[in-house]
Amino acid sequence: MPDTIAAIATGTALSAIGIIRISGDDAIAIADKVFRAKSGTKLSSAENRRMYYGRLSDLDGQLIDLCLCMLSHEPESYTGEDTVEFHCHGSPVVLSEALRALFSLGARQAQPGEFTKRAFLNGRMDLTQAEAVIDLIEAGTPAAAQNAAGQLSGAVGAMLEPIYLKLLDITAHFHAVIDYPDDDIDDFEMHSYQSALCGAAEELSRILSTHERSRVLREGLPTAIIGRPNTGKSSLLNMILGYERAIVTEIAGTTRDTVEEKILFGGILLRLIDTAGLRKANDAVEKLGVERSFASMRGAGLVLMVLDGSEQLRNEDHDALRSIPPGVPKLAVINKSDLPQALDPDEISDLGFVSCNVSALTGEGLERLDAEIKKLFPGSVIPPSGELITNMRQAEAISRAKDSINLAISSISASVTPDAVVTDIEAALAAIGEVTGKTMREEVITRIFERFCVGK
Repeated sequence: MPDTIAAIATGTALSAIGIIRISGDDAIAIADKVFRAKSGTKLSSAENRRMYYGRLSDLDGQLIDLCLCMLSHEPESYTGEDTVEFHCHGSPVVLSEALRALFSLGARQAQPGEFTKRAFLNGRMDLTQAEAVIDLIEAGTPAAAQNAAGQLSGAVGAMLEPIYLKLLDITAHFHAVIDYPDDDIDDFEMHSYQSALCGAAEELSRILSTHERSRVLREGLPTAIIGRPNTGKSSLLNMILGYERAIVTEIAGTTRDTVEEKILFGGILLRLIDTAGLRKANDAVEKLGVERSFASMRGAGLVLMVLDGSEQLRNEDHDALRSIPPGVPKLAVINKSDLPQALDPDEISDLGFVSCNVSALTGEGLERLDAEIKKLFPGSVIPPSGELITNMRQAEAISRAKDSINLAISSISASVTPDAVVTDIEAALAAIGEVTGKTMREEVITRIFERFCVGK
């Protein structure tokens, strides 16, 4: 019989409301000893998922708080066990005293993620849904939150389940023929399953391809702001952020190292990287800064090339334009539109760049820049609904499943014996099971839930 756990589910900071959560076989009995509903209803006979107003007291009968209480009976609760929640005033002292009373009655402090872990172990959610809980808590953008919410509703499991069942049918057929040779079972012909296996491998490849987009969703698209000194790179960074993050002076070479900040802009989370001006360095420190600028460009998913619109292109501008790696999305940002213009936008267009005129001083052109970035990444404006694979553990397991299926397909083409082919298919089944939690080791489960906060 699992023990009964309790924890503050809303953190310990001062707030308007604080929630204490209890879960386990004795949750209702323990709560009944510290809470008295104003209506006189005992929690042991209270209605499921109904709020009751009453007194929360310690074992000596001393009032702790006047609060609301709600219970959820197993197996329909969050954890799959009997659970009770006290919705108290958000005083850390009140919450601590309430916990103290519960602990004295036999409940123990819940460990990080233990409520959600119990939900998983009790079959209330699969492992992808459980991991989506922490992704939802840590979401840094609306799109990340929407993807996590979709996964919480079972989107990843829904994508993998048809593949899992297809592979399971193949292995079941094989073992049925082996185990029951005298029964009227269709012969096991591996070549008849080759098309199904190819389809499963293709679907896993498609699912796996979403991992890169999910990484950008969480970490931001690396966006290198480059250009020669004094074109306004740091000013552009500050303009997009809406505050002075980078130091701006008239002295060329002020930025000696990369400066990074994240912001939702152009419909996508950008990890803006302000770089040192690209020119022939005059000292060792500036040379190192320029080298880091080139490194930022090589790892960028977007390059914003900043040009001074009040001047004609210089050789340093041409060198910077040519230094952008091929295939990297890029946009020429012609700065200083508040000054008389000497740079012809057609000249930039002839070099293969889409351009956008802005003034980092006045903020003019910010909306146009936002729109141009959206055009470069049209898929980013479509909110994900849980189809993006969000962590490396899931991606690695799906990759192993795909590799095992491809190995089975190659074995069929090479006329390898069916038992060897089925071994590869079973390895794919095990790998998919690791994603959803059907085939997981205890130490892996423990490590996953260690990411959670206490009370969730």
